[in-house]
Amino acid sequence: MNELLRLAMQAALDAGAEILKIYETEDFGIELKEDESPLTKADLASNKVITSLLKTTDIPILSEEGRHHPYSERKDYKQLWIVDPIDGTKEFIKRNGEFTVNIALTEEGSPILGVIYVPVLKELYFASAGEGSFKTSQVNPNSTLDTIINNANKLPLDLPKEAYTVVASRSHLTADTTDFIEKLKKTHGVIELISKGSSLKLCLVAEGSADCYPRFAPTMEWDIAAGHAICKYAGVEVIDLETKRSMRYNREELRNNWFLIQRN
Repeated sequence: MNELLRLAMQAALDAGAEILKIYETEDFGIELKEDESPLTKADLASNKVITSLLKTTDIPILSEEGRHHPYSERKDYKQLWIVDPIDGTKEFIKRNGEFTVNIALTEEGSPILGVIYVPVLKELYFASAGEGSFKTSQVNPNSTLDTIINNANKLPLDLPKEAYTVVASRSHLTADTTDFIEKLKKTHGVIELISKGSSLKLCLVAEGSADCYPRFAPTMEWDIAAGHAICKYAGVEVIDLETKRSMRYNREELRNNWFLIQRN
């Protein structure tokens, strides 16, 4: 298994352990950032753990909770780690378990590996070029990486489904998304709608639990880069609806265009 992928997996697991320590307390240390989004002690603790491990690779890091280098500097990066220490901080605060640790490595703007860890659910998704996409359930944080890898199932999973399934944001279900789902009904008839927080939505399409994830609301590169890798190497692309091509990363504008993930 790719050594950079193993490093990202270890970083995600270690970060998840730190997050859970705070999740089990009564003091999240909640603050509001300039964009009014929440920040907790767990976001910062997770970021510290991840960056301390990833910086040993000498590959630059773009983290939601780190310093964002100007594009004039970033544009010359061949490779870039893209990190969201906690994707779904609102879900973390609500204590519903639907938050993730996201780590991706991009090369020339394309994701080449991704790791998503769901600490409360003890699920680990990971993917890389040449290896494919995988999911390990009931992860024991004390297990070795070899044990976790050996217990993984290759994506997509062979899952029985009776209806065409759309996954949408728990916190950002827009009118445009609702209109899109209504149009899908004309083609597919009965639609099953699943509401999820964080990058779990991308994971559900990658594993085959969902057929489609339309995102017609704002996201940032760190929200989806890891999930894009997991989808990509499970045979599904993240399509930028402005360019009509696969989503690119390390752009001058870090806010993503609307996108669509849809199984054939």
